[in-house]
Amino acid sequence: MLTQLLSGDFPRSRALTAILIAIFVLLALAPFLFPGTKPLNVAAKICYFIVLVASYDLLLGYTGIVSFAHTMFFGIGGYGVGLALYNWDASWLAVLAGLVVALAVSIVLSLVIGLVSLRVRTIFFAMITLAVASAFAILASQLSSLTGGEDGRSFSVPTLLRPSFRLFEGEVLGVAFTGRIVVYYLVFFLSLALFLTMIRIVNSPFGRVLQAIRENTFRAEAIGYRTVVYRTIANCLGAGMATMAGALMALWLRYIGPDTSLSFAIMIDILLMVVIGGMGTMYGAAIGATIFILAQNYLQSLMGLASKSLEGLPLLPKLLHPDRWLLWLGVLFILSVYFFPTGIVGKLRRK
Repeated sequence: MLTQLLSGDFPRSRALTAILIAIFVLLALAPFLFPGTKPLNVAAKICYFIVLVASYDLLLGYTGIVSFAHTMFFGIGGYGVGLALYNWDASWLAVLAGLVVALAVSIVLSLVIGLVSLRVRTIFFAMITLAVASAFAILASQLSSLTGGEDGRSFSVPTLLRPSFRLFEGEVLGVAFTGRIVVYYLVFFLSLALFLTMIRIVNSPFGRVLQAIRENTFRAEAIGYRTVVYRTIANCLGAGMATMAGALMALWLRYIGPDTSLSFAIMIDILLMVVIGGMGTMYGAAIGATIFILAQNYLQSLMGLASKSLEGLPLLPKLLHPDRWLLWLGVLFILSVYFFPTGIVGKLRRK
């Protein structure tokens, strides 16, 4: 059963296995282990970012496609579901309709980008995707009557997912099963299903062809594979998965705006997560997303505690001031690249 779920792609490292099991258990039991709003927000963000990062690794790590349009597809998923719930009634039908429209738009856009641009060299394709993503972000900001512009849109969700909803009376291990817990487990289980689906894709014969194209495009063409077709399909698959991640984000936040989904800073974060975890390893997406999002949310607080505890010493309290958390996040990234050039997963598998 486990072999089928993981498609035969086991971690191949005891330390890696332990880390992945810990991440799974902590995310599965987050409502019970970490009471409070912020920890649950962080856990939910880790869930849908694992899907987003894994979908980008499908392009970069397994196919060798460098794209800067991934946040565009993430935003299309969020805006599709969010605007459907905003303009129609807050029902499951609106969620489904918004998701279907978002997936259709994402796949058509990725198909056009792929067929038009994937014949050019890697750097030129990256520049084309950057231009398209920037144009889409500007469009979302300018169409304020539809998208809400820079302010975005807040919307209601189906009754089952609202914080005021109670699934049943009483509590489980001291936790009341409100709509907030329901939507968290919806995000968790759908993220898990999408992640396992991507593991299946990269370990299928189709996935092996993608890896052959990554290693040597000319050799793959020489033995009969139409590389543009395979890369275009991979581009569409990655876009579809990113769209699903955006839809999960919208359901969780009950808000959609340019800063939450279309910002270029998110694209940089995705790249960092892929590199930290390890390119070409789906498990790297889980580890990279977890480490990076935890650092984003808690590094500043930890630095504040360290700065206070070191008061009276020269220089150190100022270096560890919470306002300098981005500096130390950059230092941590440089150290991770230096000591783990193939990512955490690659390093652990070699050991």
